[in-house]
Amino acid sequence: MQLVVMAALLSLAGAGPGCSSRCHLTTIPIPVESCRGTEYILTNICAGQCETEAENLIDSDELPLQKSCNGDWSYEVAHIKGCQVGVRYPVARNCTCRKCNGNNTDCGPFRGNIANCLSI
Repeated sequence: MQLVVMAALLSLAGAGPGCSSRCHLTTIPIPVESCRGTEYILTNICAGQCETEAENLIDSDELPLQKSCNGDWSYEVAHIKGCQVGVRYPVARNCTCRKCNGNNTDCGPFRGNIANCLSI
């Protein structure tokens, strides 16, 4: 019964308007070096949290499957006014929750505050 209630709460978490803690595309400024020094370019990145199994609900010695918010990336070139050479920067095209890759991501448990939209 507790598992059913937990699943229902997790499915409702983030369902409200304005909640953006789930994995999604977001636009941020990133610094790039140009001929005029550091410039800021707007790009898309993947941000947010993915559902995962809670360690205390697993009756096993295995660690739970962790998922991370990641996406398909490409590169674009921006031309800064006054510079002859463009700057290349990464752009996320879409975001999904995928199995965490320990080679380039910290796959440990989340240690920060959970957004208010997940609180019930």
